[in-house]
Amino acid sequence: MFIIQSTYFSQLEIKKSNFIAYITPIEDFKSLHVKLKEEHPKANHIVWAMRYFNEYEQVVENCSDDGEPKGTSGPPILNVMRGAALIECGILVVRYFGGTKLGTGGLVRAYGTSAKEVIDTASLVAYVKKKLWKFYVPFHLLSRFEHFFDTSGFGNPQKNFNETGVICEINLSEEEGAKFLDFAHVFDMEGFKVL
Repeated sequence: MFIIQSTYFSQLEIKKSNFIAYITPIEDFKSLHVKLKEEHPKANHIVWAMRYFNEYEQVVENCSDDGEPKGTSGPPILNVMRGAALIECGILVVRYFGGTKLGTGGLVRAYGTSAKEVIDTASLVAYVKKKLWKFYVPFHLLSRFEHFFDTSGFGNPQKNFNETGVICEINLSEEEGAKFLDFAHVFDMEGFKVL
């Protein structure tokens, strides 16, 4: 499976209808949808599809035809996403009607092609399952842990400060978690602990 880490777009014209497709990480999907509605008030349709994991690691899929004939727009986008093994993202396609009806088959092809083209513009990254790590770092160790995360490439943990130290949270893959524990085990006696 694959994910994306930023938003991409592409544009396609079919029989004078303009299709503007966006692919975005799932956490940005709702805000992009709102933004597109504001930026394209005269668009005839903003069709979408999404795939993501729920808290039980099950794939959740959803789509909307947004006024296009039932099954002609959202489902074709979703099928393209399935075929590309995309997860944790959504595709939105803004359509401006050009005056020529495409018919149901034409709509299916147009929305499917729009989805394929925007996926081709995106930089796909292999999906790696991550889990949330929570740990406590006393103040006297904080700079060592910050240096580890700055140089590891794992990203930086979210920090919540209290009177004695910091409670940190970060999503790590199994491999990253093992490297982190290798680094952190020497500090167990100095107050560090995994929560």
